[in-house]
Amino acid sequence: MDTFWHGKKVLVTGHTGFKGSWLCAVLKDRGAEVVGYSLPASAAPNMAECLTLDITSVTGDITDLTAMSETLSVHRPDIVFHLAAQALVRDSYRDPLGTFLTNAYGTAILLEAVKKSPASTAKVVINVTTDKVYENKESAEGYSENDPLGGYDPYSASKACSELISGSYRDAFLAPLGKRIATARAGNVIGGGDWAADRIVPDLIRSMTSGELPVLRSPDAVRPWQHVLEPINGYILLAEKLWQDEQYGGAWNFGQTIDQGVTVGELAARLIRRWGNVPELAYNTGKQPHETNTLLLNSDKAYRRLGWGSKLTVEETIGWTVDWYRAFYDGEDMQAVTFAQIGQYEQLEVNRRG
Repeated sequence: MDTFWHGKKVLVTGHTGFKGSWLCAVLKDRGAEVVGYSLPASAAPNMAECLTLDITSVTGDITDLTAMSETLSVHRPDIVFHLAAQALVRDSYRDPLGTFLTNAYGTAILLEAVKKSPASTAKVVINVTTDKVYENKESAEGYSENDPLGGYDPYSASKACSELISGSYRDAFLAPLGKRIATARAGNVIGGGDWAADRIVPDLIRSMTSGELPVLRSPDAVRPWQHVLEPINGYILLAEKLWQDEQYGGAWNFGQTIDQGVTVGELAARLIRRWGNVPELAYNTGKQPHETNTLLLNSDKAYRRLGWGSKLTVEETIGWTVDWYRAFYDGEDMQAVTFAQIGQYEQLEVNRRG
């Protein structure tokens, strides 16, 4: 492994979330000095509590400019990964204003703080958005970075706003200061340590561990499922490239490149079978908030220019996910389990390059 991250100071907003916790673990594994900025984790249990990482943790709201500016001033990170968000589509219907405040205004707050920080601080910013930022036409073709942005539900629209805000700050303020920003679009990420409500894997795990029959809302919906380490590897690679060359700014897709197009029902059946149960499912046929039925990404740009691509099949992704949760419910050391999976994933990268 190269030494790029050794001693790098990195700020991760949203570090108590599912994906943020995994990102912090990978960065620590690579030798980075990590500062996390987030509200306390909202779910219990949660991934952050499963790890005892040697990082500096700052409790703060992403919409608080004073707190955000102070964090940058005190810790002076080289690189910022922005993951703080209201990340659930169904919650965005329940609280649209809160979703826009966190996801759109929160992005502007972070970038305003970056703009006001010294030239040597936050040279690179990676804003993690979502695959749902595209104007969705229910197309079986994967969306590419030059497709128009949109958003039917408040979550998707708020993340599209975050993309536009990032572009505005890049052109109007950050580029003239020598600071660089890219946005990273991935979604339908699964893996151990996610206990959020209204997500397929946590819902299934809760059902199976409580002896209840799993209930699906949209079994025919198609998504680009991927293990959490896949996009995280992309975010980290993108930050490395952007640190070296400003041409890597702009938008990037990090979607599953192996076995795209698996339905919710098929994913659920495979996961239940892997857990060791007969895949019996119930279906919620009541009226549901609008969600996209078909969503796929085209990640050719990341493959071509970054050398990034998926390393795990959907079956392997499900296997790694189930193995993590099994270990958790068996009372194992989850930090050790997590770092073992990180090491296993990095070995796949070594093997691929070799």
